[in-house]
Amino acid sequence: MKQNLQTVYLQISTAQGPAECRIFARFVLGRLIAEAKAEGVEAEIISETADKHGIMSAVLKLDGKHAETLAQRWQGSLQWICASSVRPKHPRKNWYIGVFRMPDMPEMPSESEIEFQTCRSGGKGGQHVNKTESAVRATHKASGISVRVESERSQHANKKLALTLLAQKLAEHHAGQADDYARAQHSQLYQVERGNPKRTFVGTEFKEKLDAKS
Repeated sequence: MKQNLQTVYLQISTAQGPAECRIFARFVLGRLIAEAKAEGVEAEIISETADKHGIMSAVLKLDGKHAETLAQRWQGSLQWICASSVRPKHPRKNWYIGVFRMPDMPEMPSESEIEFQTCRSGGKGGQHVNKTESAVRATHKASGISVRVESERSQHANKKLALTLLAQKLAEHHAGQADDYARAQHSQLYQVERGNPKRTFVGTEFKEKLDAKS
């Protein structure tokens, strides 16, 4: 059962678009969460940047058996056809935002993915600490990220703490990568084919055009 569960991270982005795009993005976030609930997919808002009109960007975590299918229905550029409610005399009626898949969060690394090295501890701790190789350096093989722990008296305790600290470092590393990824997607959105939206909605009630490309 557990192996059928899927986790997907999606970012809704207006790419610094005008207020109308932020209004649309707020609707998309609500609609996505509603569809997730209807399909038994757990949806959690990880981050959200909002203003008085709507949202500029949001990151949503989807968990469940149908998370992947749901995500695929939304990934790409989205179109909203509607006269501006913010600027009534504005001639533009087509507003675009993007939904992008973000890199997966790293799981707690297994010991087979980590190289452990032991060495003598230095500093405080007395003779017992200095005479035994109780200090542990743990290196994540794939990323090269490493931590060194010598605060505990036993090698076993230092190894356990090193695993925890390494997982935290990997999460921080991922967060940095996700930020870079988001910025790249923001700039990419400006080049999205405006005439080829994944889904299209019309009017103030956001009725979906069923002939939109899926």
